Amino acid sequence: MNAPSHRKSASYWTGKVALVAGGSTGLGRAIAAELARQGARVAIAARGQGPIDATVEELRGAGAEVLGIAADVTQQADVERLVDQTVTRFGRLDLLVNAVGRSARGAALSTTPEEFAALLDLNLLAAVRVTRAAGPHLLRSRGHLVNIGSLASKFAGQFMGGYSASKFALAGYTQQLRLELASDGLKVLLVCPGPIARDEARHYETSDPALPQSARQPGAGIRVRGMAANDVARRVLRAAERDRAELILPARARIVFVAAAISARLGDWLVRKLA
Repeated sequence: MNAPSHRKSASYWTGKVALVAGGSTGLGRAIAAELARQGARVAIAARGQGPIDATVEELRGAGAEVLGIAADVTQQADVERLVDQTVTRFGRLDLLVNAVGRSARGAALSTTPEEFAALLDLNLLAAVRVTRAAGPHLLRSRGHLVNIGSLASKFAGQFMGGYSASKFALAGYTQQLRLELASDGLKVLLVCPGPIARDEARHYETSDPALPQSARQPGAGIRVRGMAANDVARRVLRAAERDRAELILPARARIVFVAAAISARLGDWLVRKLA
């Protein structure tokens, strides 16, 4: 990823404080870099100290004010510490991006309850923990919450193990927050992206010998070209600034969602056709 350069003119995010959980890799890192480019003060959190240090060095080298925090968002004490450190350093919090998550592959009947629980912990409960800890600060600033879901938040592709269930749950949690807290000024956005382009192809390991080879590839049950993380990051921040409720990328995926809402059988047929 190229180092960001700040705009000369102020943007909506200039001077705002953002915490990006999962901000050292992938889309989270791209969002952190775009925030820095637009003049925000950014805290990034991830488990690995090495990726955090590399991201912080890159963003600081471009003139950004960045705080890197090693934290495991599946642990409540770590979550409380990262929110406290962010607010102590910057004095406020205007944006929380929950970008932590992991995909999986496996047939539904082959996926164990323990594997479902692990994905739910990382893809849902981690967001719950961080949102609860950051909530009072976001409400005080009448700020923004962005939860990074997936196309799998809207339809369950085949052979996704416990991934679709965990991302469906995140979508429900996000809608509930939006309904309950909009009147208090919190702006809540659910982002449902397809696969993000990577420098190295991702291959999903699985112990299920019956799993088709095609099911080990990126995607969420529908064939779409991998999107550039930097472009997605810009669109995410623009959608948050405009207080949109959802951002679905690519937009044509809505065809499947609408069809499934009209007829579950039709939605299933489209997923099988496109997968």
